[in-house]
Amino acid sequence: MAAPRPANRGPKAAPGNRAALIRAARMVFAENGFDVPLSSIARAAGVGQGVLYRHFPTRESIALAVFEENIGEVEAIAADPETTVDHVLEVIVAQLAASAAFVAMLDPTGTDDPRIFDVASRLVDLISRKLEDPDRRGAMRAEVTSSDVVMAVAMLAAILTKTDPSSRADVAGRAWSLLERGLHGDRDAR
Repeated sequence: MAAPRPANRGPKAAPGNRAALIRAARMVFAENGFDVPLSSIARAAGVGQGVLYRHFPTRESIALAVFEENIGEVEAIAADPETTVDHVLEVIVAQLAASAAFVAMLDPTGTDDPRIFDVASRLVDLISRKLEDPDRRGAMRAEVTSSDVVMAVAMLAAILTKTDPSSRADVAGRAWSLLERGLHGDRDAR
């Protein structure tokens, strides 16, 4: 006998369902990649596919919701005036290692959704502001620009999109260490 279906709680369940879908998408994307069937996300959230599509009609829309949460976390860290660009990048690298949706959104060339570009530009602006403040540059070489940092993050994202989720954290750490050397340089040699 099949398990009984949960009772329909109607419109008052919408905010909880949306939050459950975003949590599930973050987890499912991280474990299975960005191209996972959307039904897997609905199942992990404990809702039907109709609920998923009511909140998120496309793959990009649910990935954007995950991306928005990730950017919100980065912005919260960056809001502390003592935070350096290095602290911000630590959070971004950790998110890249954990979330294939975040990785996919950092290279939004496969979509024409302006919302994705808007959210990605918030990240670029945040990095630019930190780099413009000499006290918040962290260990970045003086000639490093926000374009350089974004390129390094995009290179890391490109590597991680082709990395098995089980080894993504290790690869992210190793690859970022290499990229960081280029951004920081050998400060003792100067």
